[in-house]
Amino acid sequence: MVVQEKSRMEAMEGNQQRVEVNILLLGAHNVGKSALTVRFLTRRFISEYGDIESVYSRVDRIDGQEICFNIWDSQYAQPGEKSSSVSDKQLQWADGMILVYNMCDRSSFDVVQQQLQQIRRSRKPSSVPIIIVANKRDLQRHRSVSGEEGRLLALSQQCGFFEVSAAETYHGVLLVFHRLVDLVKETRAIRKSMAGVRGIVRSVSAVFAKKRAE
Repeated sequence: MVVQEKSRMEAMEGNQQRVEVNILLLGAHNVGKSALTVRFLTRRFISEYGDIESVYSRVDRIDGQEICFNIWDSQYAQPGEKSSSVSDKQLQWADGMILVYNMCDRSSFDVVQQQLQQIRRSRKPSSVPIIIVANKRDLQRHRSVSGEEGRLLALSQQCGFFEVSAAETYHGVLLVFHRLVDLVKETRAIRKSMAGVRGIVRSVSAVFAKKRAE
């Protein structure tokens, strides 16, 4: 019986489809987007990065299900450069977004607010989950953005919120990415449910229209 139950569980796990999630990282220059990405992908912290925009992939197993993370580590235009806006391509590609600011740099918090406004003009809160991340918690003695300000912004825009240190801990970074996957799966489930309801409504409407025509 134990062997049969184990085989049944393994078969159920094997039948679960791999979930693919596209995650876009946004934020100002030098807030730690690449450090967060590499910490999640490799568990290592690297402090220096070049200005390279990349898409990384990693497969994890979460609760018995394979999750393929596609992570777009975006660049932010520095002063004097052409554009700092979020592109239409990025907005259409992303299933979920992580907006990062440096809690010791208020101007980076302003950038997150600007990018949020742009995203909300194109994507409703129900269509793309967002997590706001205050990075560099290890330097919070130099903090210029309070935790309360970050939480209030997240609450007002229906976003998740975390304060982390990519330099100090892997676990906090892991929680951010795993939480976003949960939110993406919830969003997809709601969208699928709503599509089913709309399909039923259309079918019922068609039946009544046909009866009226008769």
